Amino acid sequence: MTAETPREAQLRAGRDGWGRWFGRPGRSLTRRLIWLASAWIVLALIVAGLTLTQAFQDSALRRLGNMLTDTVNEIVVAAARAPADEPIPQIADAQTLRLLSGKYWAVLKPEADGRLTTLARSESLQYSELEVPPDLAVRLENAFGDVVSFNAVGPSANEPLRVAASMKSIPRYEHPVIFLAAINRSNIDADTRQFARLTWIALGLLGLGLVAAVFIQVRIGLRPLFDLRTEIADVRKGKAARVERAYPVEIQPLADQVNRLLDHNQEVVERQRTHVGNLAHALKTPISVMLAEAGTTEGPLPELVRRQTEIMKGQVDHHLRRARAAARAAHGLGEKTDVAEVLDELAVMLERVFQSKAVEIDWRAPDGLCFLGERQDLQEILGNLIENGCKWSRRRVRVSAGPNGLGQMIVVVEDDGPGLPEAQREQALKRGARMDEAAPGSGLGLSIVDDLTRAYGGRVTLAASDLGGLKVMLELPAAGD
Repeated sequence: MTAETPREAQLRAGRDGWGRWFGRPGRSLTRRLIWLASAWIVLALIVAGLTLTQAFQDSALRRLGNMLTDTVNEIVVAAARAPADEPIPQIADAQTLRLLSGKYWAVLKPEADGRLTTLARSESLQYSELEVPPDLAVRLENAFGDVVSFNAVGPSANEPLRVAASMKSIPRYEHPVIFLAAINRSNIDADTRQFARLTWIALGLLGLGLVAAVFIQVRIGLRPLFDLRTEIADVRKGKAARVERAYPVEIQPLADQVNRLLDHNQEVVERQRTHVGNLAHALKTPISVMLAEAGTTEGPLPELVRRQTEIMKGQVDHHLRRARAAARAAHGLGEKTDVAEVLDELAVMLERVFQSKAVEIDWRAPDGLCFLGERQDLQEILGNLIENGCKWSRRRVRVSAGPNGLGQMIVVVEDDGPGLPEAQREQALKRGARMDEAAPGSGLGLSIVDDLTRAYGGRVTLAASDLGGLKVMLELPAAGD
């Protein structure tokens, strides 16, 4: 079991913000689904908008082309019926009779040098000429008898025209001639732009609605996963022992596997505890017998045996304590220990133990602050530190505890004793290290604290205290509210 890291806390804090939905899509299933659906919606709407706009424009130009084709046919009929010695009469179209009205027609003769000579024109065109492509005669000759449409520029202020032309043979002329009709397409262009504008607005609103619907659908659809994640986090933080809720059939197997894993973990821990207890009994009994036998006899050899046996006993206790701590830490899901209660008990007990020195233990911890682990381990960690502070202090030991906002709590134990030089602080955490051989003890206190703290994913740091002595800072997992 490990405490929440700063990175995990940062991610947890950011899950409730907009960045959760619109951050990098590859790091979240929710964002990935929303981004993929949104990208497809945007692409589909863009294609739909372009297709609709083009279809509208093509339809409008087709209607315009049909009208111009009718005009071309009228010109052909009028030219065929007119006597050969008379000009081609004007057709019965009032718009072609008004000067520069926007609708024009003309009859053109292809020359051998590629030029086009005007044989007749509408009154609306008067003496002006329509600009036509240089290769028009070739194109119409290849499509003889058919109507070819194209865009051109009119005689009035560069007006945009839609032109329909066809090459035909009539008795009036020896060679085929070109019959041409044109009309101003400004209204068609304006209608197309208006249609495109309204289409993009409508599709944009539709896109926003679809993206919102996808967001809601994904959020509702993935809610069971969010709930399962919350339940697992509660188990990790000690708020619950198992995943209890019922989930959809797609997710329920995962919840069941999590519960089986928790059960298996508990079984493994119980077996480890049993093995550790058996090992403790198997080792401590022979060691106790050796100590008892060595204590009944005087001399150098019994004294040597007694000292080495005491060292063996200390080492065995140390490693058994580490094994138990590791097992409890692995089993610590759901366990919470009130820090203030433990500090109060230890302060009262150790002030009595060191009553001859009149040691004063000043401790502070907020209400509700809980250690995410077993009470016995917290008592051993804090008990060793506070006892060590009382042993080396002159009269005062100060203890403070509080959360750091990252799923952990910080405990600081200080004393007003002689302190510890910086060069010796790292050595002090090693197993069996003793900075003063004259002082009582086995030198395992700080080492035990370090081992237990690491078993819970925490950290021990030594520094100088403003009281003048040693300052020990602990980082331990804190239980959630």
